[in-house]
Amino acid sequence: MDTYGRFPLELVKGRGVWLTDREGRRYLDAVAGIAVCTLGHSDPVLRRRLCRQLGRLQHVSNLYRIPEQEALAQAITERSCTDRVFFCNSGAEANEAAIKLARKHGHLVRGIDRPLILTAQASFHGRTLAAVTATGQPRYHQGFEPMVEGFRYFPFNDIAAFEAVLADAEAAGPRVAAVLIEPLQGEGGVIPGDPAFFRRLRQLCDEKQILLIFDEVQIGVGRSGCWWGYERLGVEPDALTMAKGLGGGIPIGALAVKAAVDHFRPGEHASTFGGNPFACRAGLTVIDEIERRGLLAHVSAMGALLEELLGELSQRHPDAIEAVRGWGLLRGVVLRDADGIPTAPELVKAAMAQGLLLVPAGPRVVRIVPPLVIRPRHLRKLVKRLERALQSLR
Repeated sequence: MDTYGRFPLELVKGRGVWLTDREGRRYLDAVAGIAVCTLGHSDPVLRRRLCRQLGRLQHVSNLYRIPEQEALAQAITERSCTDRVFFCNSGAEANEAAIKLARKHGHLVRGIDRPLILTAQASFHGRTLAAVTATGQPRYHQGFEPMVEGFRYFPFNDIAAFEAVLADAEAAGPRVAAVLIEPLQGEGGVIPGDPAFFRRLRQLCDEKQILLIFDEVQIGVGRSGCWWGYERLGVEPDALTMAKGLGGGIPIGALAVKAAVDHFRPGEHASTFGGNPFACRAGLTVIDEIERRGLLAHVSAMGALLEELLGELSQRHPDAIEAVRGWGLLRGVVLRDADGIPTAPELVKAAMAQGLLLVPAGPRVVRIVPPLVIRPRHLRKLVKRLERALQSLR
């Protein structure tokens, strides 16, 4: 079906941070399947372990115990503030599970008949109907009305505006079950959360027994230089969602929660494929390899280098680049909205001609999300090719 505005590029092979098209041309990959290919392409360790798992068992059912699933749940909880995990297949599904959990929390804990969930403007939480309603970008809603009831929006990083929305929602009594929010808005423009905003948000949620849920689908699993984006903010959520980088290219998502807010009971939520042995082996391998290769420290170092290189680029082109922002290996180059300055999609297309793959994050932000195994020489090539692409459009 015609649901994708695809670039005219057919990729047939990958190794590390490089992709090759059908004509044999190589591209430096700063997309990583949109923050998915944590260990790069055709990683030998991931390949071996998945082949071995296929030779043993790829799928049974959640009717039975799954050792790989239990091991992955333990690996996640040991490295986060959470205690229990529900597995699914994608970030949207993880957020759907979080939305259901939030509504049950509203009924059980706050005694709300018709719970509200507050989400941020410019957020992105997925394409399923409830997740896209939670997404605070009207362009994703157009043509799919009526949206799911029970959501209101507030400006990201604006605590005064959030408090006003909360007060209005609760003017006649408890209505808000949860706040669903990204520590760093990815699709919405690569906008990092403000620690002061998040500290006050945590305080308000504690005061009212409102569930605080972090959508870590894009920034989680090491991309910020920490295991989780919440570590960059100094605030713990009650629950967090993850997907993308967790499987290194194999579909897997998860909702991880603290024990006190684990309201689900048998039969209330499920997934046929969620947490199957094959997907969980991928997740276990990614976590093992992040630790074995010291990738958290590596991402911090590479993120600092990329920030420095992009800062130098912006100094050379101050009329075209307004700002550079982000954490770790999730960076955004903000282009000025002025005559003669390309849009993000135009620059992404021009970069492709230079052998560099990038992805937009809105009309004026170019997103850089390479595999976590990228090296300094690759980052220098990345910025050189980005500069050539920018110059080709001026």
